[in-house]
This record gives sequence, C-alpha cells and structure tokens, in this order.
Amino acid sequence: MSDALKELGTHIELKRPDCVLGWDVAFGELTVDVAPANISDFVEFLKTDATCRFSTLVDITGVDHPDRPKRFDVVYHFLSMYQNHRIRLRVSVREDEMVPSVTNVHKSADWFEREVFDMFGVLFSGHPDLRRILTDYGFRGHPLRKDFPTTGYTELRYDEEQKRVVYEPVSLVQEYRQFDFMSPWEGAQYVLPGDEKTEEAKG
Repeated sequence: MSDALKELGTHIELKRPDCVLGWDVAFGELTVDVAPANISDFVEFLKTDATCRFSTLVDITGVDHPDRPKRFDVVYHFLSMYQNHRIRLRVSVREDEMVPSVTNVHKSADWFEREVFDMFGVLFSGHPDLRRILTDYGFRGHPLRKDFPTTGYTELRYDEEQKRVVYEPVSLVQEYRQFDFMSPWEGAQYVLPGDEKTEEAKG
C-alpha cells in the first residue's frame, strides 16, 4: 500500500506542480500540502483525474497552532472508491486569511466548512451560506481554538420565574478551582487485606 501511495503522490505532484507544496506518506496515509488559493481547482483535479478519482469528500476539519504565523491547518479527507485510496489535503492559513470554498466541487462541503468556521473562525470565500452550525446565535468566540477558555464566556439556563432561557456571564467561585487530591482511603481506621505486607517490608 505504501508503494502505491508513493506512486500516487508522485503522479499528483507531476500533474499539478502549481498546487502541490509538498507531500509525504506516513502511517499508511498520503498527505498533500496545498496552497490555499489553489484548493478548489486542485480538489476538482483529484475528482476528475483518471488515476485519482477521489469522488467522495469524507470530512473537513481544522487544527489550531497558535504559535505559528500561519495559525490554522484546514484538513480535507477524500476517498476514492474506484481506486481504494484515501488522501489528506492540508492547507495552512493565517488568522486573517480566507480559504476558497470547495462547495462548487463537492456540495457536501457546505456543512463541513460551516463547522470549521464555527469552531475555529476560518472564513471560506465563495461559501453560499457561511454561518454558525453547532453553537447558538450570538455565540462569542470559537470553541476549538486553543486560547478559548474551557469554561466559555457565557452560560445558559432555564429560569423558572421568567419561564425562558437566560444567558449569564460565567462566574466560578475560587473554591471550584481548588482540588483535594487526598485519597478517600487515607486516615481509615481499619487495615485492608494486604496492608500488613507493607509494614513487613518496612521492618
């Protein structure tokens, strides 16, 4: 399988040197780095090329690298049921950079791209309806960014008196952040089976 993937990587690089920044095979998977501006055209090539025929878009996701100038990787997974191959495309972008939508090639990219926008804040130019899909209307921030607080900024609950859902700022009392790591067994007045061996070892 590894040799077949290397042949495929070489074929793709030779056919589309304008798009491929680099590629490698690791852990039995082919990963191709693609320039953001060329992603839509390159996905079209992968779908129609006779050697590739990657007809199925499996997923689009993101990875946050806050310390890098190109903070985000947008990662695409494709399947060729004709050739029994999988491929991963990786596009690295800055926080203020837009990625061309691939919905014109794969309509299923619509919700995937909305999810990446919602969770990471990556914008897709040319998307027909780019809005949040997992979080609520008016939600602040992007939950899968590594600098997003684990508690979030607001919480919602149903208020019995007002008979509606209310939004409130998150406020954690300091006691919540203090953890007692003492074992519940410490200080017990009885001896558990096997404890006598510890005392024998000390003696």
